[in-house]
Amino acid sequence: MTIHVESSTSSSPYRRGQALGTARRIEIADTWERYERLFTAYAVPGPVVRDVADHVLENVTGWAPDLAEELVGVAAGSALEPWQVTALNARSEILARSPRTPPGECSTIVRLPPVGPPQTLQTWDWQDAMAGNLVVWTLEPRPGRTVKTLTEPGILGKIGVTDDGIGLHFNLLQHDRDGGAVGVPVHLLARRVLDEASGLDEAEQIARSATVSASVALTVVAYDGAHSSGCVLEVSPAGVARLEPGPGRTLLHTNHFLDPVLAAGERLAGEDPDTVARLSALAQRVEGFDGPSVQRRVAVLDHHREDGAALCCHPYGDDPLEGRWQTLAVVGLDLAAGQLAVHEGYACEAVEESWSTV
Repeated sequence: MTIHVESSTSSSPYRRGQALGTARRIEIADTWERYERLFTAYAVPGPVVRDVADHVLENVTGWAPDLAEELVGVAAGSALEPWQVTALNARSEILARSPRTPPGECSTIVRLPPVGPPQTLQTWDWQDAMAGNLVVWTLEPRPGRTVKTLTEPGILGKIGVTDDGIGLHFNLLQHDRDGGAVGVPVHLLARRVLDEASGLDEAEQIARSATVSASVALTVVAYDGAHSSGCVLEVSPAGVARLEPGPGRTLLHTNHFLDPVLAAGERLAGEDPDTVARLSALAQRVEGFDGPSVQRRVAVLDHHREDGAALCCHPYGDDPLEGRWQTLAVVGLDLAAGQLAVHEGYACEAVEESWSTV
């Protein structure tokens, strides 16, 4: 397994970030180099990257000062400049400045049983150039809460779970208003929900407090020890929408807006219809999403482009660099145990022994 595992118990955001930066200096520098190449491939000039990063750091300092301190700490520990670490965390906001439309990424499926914790899985689909470069970071953002997040080295958060019954899945969206006045990064929005939210309503409040310049669907789930709940928060520069569970108490999401008001500004679905096909495939296969283990449930995601929808995503040899998408990992949240179950690689290759629990 090439997913790196790190843990921090420091109560100081700066020291927490510094420790991560020091421990993963090589991997964070490598992540920066990979994203520099990706920004170039998407025709985002270097001065634009720097300008977005500078504005983001200023915005985060006002919106979530602890996270701003953590960014600066990571930079100090990794020997990068603060703007470079900030650019990593703002990679979605930077790519929103591209004249090209990136393909969709990630499919999320959640079932909320009448009794017991949520059953969840998500594919993490991203550039094949980013493969083998993931980290699970365990941290204590405040007394009484432990967060575990699967992310990329140097990026403060993405998919995650807490030790007190909150979990989050992450699907990027694209809206016509993305790429405008620089806001706070959607990756840091996800992290703040994990750090602070005590339930779905508080997660929504945090989402509504953020001014963003990229779009995301945050699938937030909660478990009180007996019953589960969940919702999807679609967040964009045009506003925030809360989506409640559908038939069978399920939450399904890919990479296009489902709220009808926000969908009026949909940017991706017309150019990449696979996001619509994937959502349809999830809806058709959701009845098979059941069972006591992630390995039993992952069969729902064994569905490919040639089957009509790339729930399990493989790059093709003739795809250009910026279009070489693959499933980097499959992630399930265990809210009862406060753990992540991670299979690195394609969903179709998952076996019992390939899952790591952190």
